[in-house]
Amino acid sequence: MNMIIKYPTFVKGFLAFLFFVMTISCQTSIDTPSSIFQDLENQEGIEGKAEYLNSPFTAAGDRLYLVGRQNGTFPDLGWHVEGEMGGIWLHPIKLLDGFIAQLGDHSQSICLTEGKTFANYPFANTIDYGSVLADLEVERMHFVPDAREGMIVLYSFKNTGSVDKSFDFSWTSRVDLRPVWLGERSGMIDQADEVAFNELTGIFTAKDQGNDWYAVWGTDAGIPLTPINPICNFESRGMGTSAAFGVQLNIPSGSELIFPIYIAGSTESELKALETIADLRENLEADWFSKKRRYEEISKKSAIEIPDKQLQKAFEWTKYNTDWLVRDVPGMGRGFGAGLPDYPWFFGVDSEYTIQGLLATGRKELVYSTVELLHQLSEETNGNGRIIHEASTNGVVFNPGNINETPQWASMIWEVYRWTGDREFLEKYFPSVEKGLIWLLEENDQDGNLLSDGYGMMEIHGLESEMIDVAAYSYKAFADAAKMAEILGKTELSESYQQTADALAEKINRDFWVPEFGSYADFIGTAEEALHLIEGAITRADTLDKPWAVEELEATKRSLSTLPKDQKQGFVLYHNWVVNTPMEVGVADPEKAQIALETARKYTNPFGTFVTGIDRDESSESEDGSFTGSKVFSYTGAVMTLPTGVSAIGENNYGNPDVALDYLQRMTRSFSFALPGSIYEVSPDYGMFSQAWNLYSYAIPIVTQFFGIQPDAGNRVIYIRPQMPSDWESASIEKVEIGDNEISLSYEKIDGELMIEVTQTQKKWGLSIEIPESYEQVKILGKEVSSDTQNGYRRILMTGAKVRVEAR
Repeated sequence: MNMIIKYPTFVKGFLAFLFFVMTISCQTSIDTPSSIFQDLENQEGIEGKAEYLNSPFTAAGDRLYLVGRQNGTFPDLGWHVEGEMGGIWLHPIKLLDGFIAQLGDHSQSICLTEGKTFANYPFANTIDYGSVLADLEVERMHFVPDAREGMIVLYSFKNTGSVDKSFDFSWTSRVDLRPVWLGERSGMIDQADEVAFNELTGIFTAKDQGNDWYAVWGTDAGIPLTPINPICNFESRGMGTSAAFGVQLNIPSGSELIFPIYIAGSTESELKALETIADLRENLEADWFSKKRRYEEISKKSAIEIPDKQLQKAFEWTKYNTDWLVRDVPGMGRGFGAGLPDYPWFFGVDSEYTIQGLLATGRKELVYSTVELLHQLSEETNGNGRIIHEASTNGVVFNPGNINETPQWASMIWEVYRWTGDREFLEKYFPSVEKGLIWLLEENDQDGNLLSDGYGMMEIHGLESEMIDVAAYSYKAFADAAKMAEILGKTELSESYQQTADALAEKINRDFWVPEFGSYADFIGTAEEALHLIEGAITRADTLDKPWAVEELEATKRSLSTLPKDQKQGFVLYHNWVVNTPMEVGVADPEKAQIALETARKYTNPFGTFVTGIDRDESSESEDGSFTGSKVFSYTGAVMTLPTGVSAIGENNYGNPDVALDYLQRMTRSFSFALPGSIYEVSPDYGMFSQAWNLYSYAIPIVTQFFGIQPDAGNRVIYIRPQMPSDWESASIEKVEIGDNEISLSYEKIDGELMIEVTQTQKKWGLSIEIPESYEQVKILGKEVSSDTQNGYRRILMTGAKVRVEAR
């Protein structure tokens, strides 16, 4: 139902009305919208492809974000809340399903539904409609300020003719005030929406009839809007309604007019939403340049200069992509969601990967707030050290945690300490590590063999035995916990943790290793469990028309029939990407690692590593186009960024930087493939169009492995052992934050001569530069503290604001 009421009829309140009238009466007229468009012309943007105009994009802030299509429309999209993941969200509620504009003059009327080009910028985006009416060009911009519960949509109208032009402009909003996913579990019950218009203020207000959920919108003060019946509309599901306004605009010949629309919302009161509208109007220019400066800082931190310019740009934009996912939710905290559009809320494991990338790119405050958010949710839900898997932005935890989240939490806490040296942080969160490791083995290891049972990263139905990724991450968790316990003076606990880590390392390399496949096993289980799982794997491979996989699985099935049903051993069934985690964490024996890495290279396509290796076939290496997913969202047949990043990290850990670079270059083929400036979760154009853990897949191989920066902030030492691809003769990285220090590094290797130069802001910190022993002549510039040789590397520990090593 479409409903316009000229005077408000619900909970308007005299104070809210009076406040807003006073606010707009005090505002001065400035040409801010024009300055915003002018400034955008000086920024680097990326233009999208015509064939992907019907795919989604986002304009995002930390409180509110918009998801629509690149052609400017807002069809129902997403599957998590079916058809509802687009529009404008102010978590934990949705404000609008979208909006649509119309232009008309004496000759025609046109709905703006066919944007011609889409351009993405780090913190804004534009849709160019081209020439819509005679001599009238139209462009639309979206901008969401930081820390505001609102956004601005700017329409640019250019009169390219030789005479003045008048036309009618109407704008229809589709309100849908509704709760986020799992809202019903927290008492958030959606009811019908109603809309009111105040003639004096020119503001529309929408309210959910059963909740204090509000959406408000309008333009600059003094522009007379007339409520009208929608001329252009679109259908959307839900209990929302539509409202429209019209206005006549006049543009002199050869000039431009910018028409702003301010949209805001609140989960508290109408007054708060009106205050946001006033803030948006008054502070548009300040908000724009404040966010611009913040994004410039994001760009400058851990900024790289490398020969591969496409990889360099992808790394830079991945930092921006992560920022689009920041959610600051009242009553919950500040963290980042896993991905848009369907995973905008909080995940344990996604955060545990991504935080490592955030540390390497200077986002300490976001790390701290996300860790605290996850810690609180896990304590309230579990209280035993178990780390949650997934929680909606209304505070409802959907999954209290798979097995892998808890050991990965321990290693993540250690990584934060390595990069920050923050002992208070370590003391605060180490108790959760202790509890978690107790939960890991006492409640999940039924046979007491140190291998916990249950789902890891691969949530394949029935695949919940002793998983390789759980084992690998458990090894790393106990090894890292041993270091933390030692720092905190818990020597006996440290020794116990290290003993467990050593035992797990032995088990992984003995019990999980399957020589005939040249791979670590997907899982350890009984023959009976494996037979049950293999039937599902055969069905999958046969359905996907992978005859080689069916043949291999049938052979495995025949061999299983000769084993005692209750005999446990390692099985390779799916060739899941998680078989690479022993190389990712560095627990694999070197000889086994090289064999396993070579095996893993078979399960790739031009975009990277398959999630499930049996989905690959002989044609995979030529499959470089769009991914064809199932009608119901599924990862079947998928190549994903996280498995590809894990493959790159594993290759670097075992001295194969050229292969690691190849994986990164494969992953980078997805950059701007569908959404300019972004990389999809499933390569190249399926699933989430912005994904948090992509930062892990880029930052760890580049910052900590190619540039070789390994922090020990607690001891005020930074270890540097560059491991560059063989054809990179020079590279540099600037403004890497480690504790209260900041370093920059330049690298050159030309004609057998090596140069590494490092500057730092804290000149008393130790810089340990490590170069291969094969260099016979070494020149050192800086204050040398000590020098030794270890594992084929000469280590030179120096201090000073600038140090330099030259070798040949």
